[in-house]
Amino acid sequence: MRHFSLTILALTLSVGPALIPATARSGTILVTDPNIIGEYTTAGAMVNPSLISGFIHGVYADPFSLAVSGSNLFVANWNNGGNDGTIGEYTTSGAVVNAALISGLSKPFGIAVSGSNLFVANQGTYSIGEYTTSGAPVNPSLISVPGGGGPDAIAVSGSNLFVTSQGTPGTIGEYTTSGATVNASLVSGLNDPVGIVVSGSNLFVANNGGNQTGAATIGEYTTSGTVVNASLVAGLSYIQGIALDGSDLFVTSEDGTVGEYTTSGAVVNGSLISGLSDPSGIVVTATPLPSSAWAGLALLGGLGLRTVYRRRFYNLV
Repeated sequence: MRHFSLTILALTLSVGPALIPATARSGTILVTDPNIIGEYTTAGAMVNPSLISGFIHGVYADPFSLAVSGSNLFVANWNNGGNDGTIGEYTTSGAVVNAALISGLSKPFGIAVSGSNLFVANQGTYSIGEYTTSGAPVNPSLISVPGGGGPDAIAVSGSNLFVTSQGTPGTIGEYTTSGATVNASLVSGLNDPVGIVVSGSNLFVANNGGNQTGAATIGEYTTSGTVVNASLVAGLSYIQGIALDGSDLFVTSEDGTVGEYTTSGAVVNGSLISGLSDPSGIVVTATPLPSSAWAGLALLGGLGLRTVYRRRFYNLV
């Protein structure tokens, strides 16, 4: 029996490193620009600047915000009048699933996915609508959002929705995914909050700053509404969307850049990606483990060993 145990140990050591990666790999950044969605690495390298194209720039169907679920990408196409806004579905590799999965929306600005449901912020109707990821309406008027600015961005945490609204002043409201109001002004006194992500018990908010040079900030708050640092990152300009990847924040700016910052407020690269036109929506996709890793996990499981891996999950604005 002792010899058998040593044999198993030797087998484990020989196959483990070959089949199991030391760390999970990051995915890629997807960012909207007028008429297109581009793909970049988290290090800022270009993968495909026109991964998805064919949107109509201008009055109708300009891609504005993104939400990702597995290998599916949901795109909110904002419009400037009428009820011509849509939600389109694509794969993260750029294939069209349904360019008009949901139609007849009024200025859909923000979008979030939770399980098999989509939550859409409609600025034209000051409401949050709920739909399935297959496009069926659950409740197109799930939540009525107060304030004159209309709802902008949405972040989902468990059974709670956090919704930014420009208003005067800007606010973050908290609601349940079933439509109940928890606190319509959980955080107030913001300056044009247009993007939001949630990480554990913390909220990170992109404040446009009234579209004034140097007035934009990234603020940090708890999900209970406590101010952690209202100017975690300051001195920014024209920021719009925000995405989270582990301890990194990626922020789009109307000046044609995507900046990278840490969740502790340090500047990694204020112009990680440049040369864009007017980027707004942004998400970071997860890269799945390779098939060899799953084979390794199955083999180790058969040997009676247990290994725990930490994976990243993304929410997306």
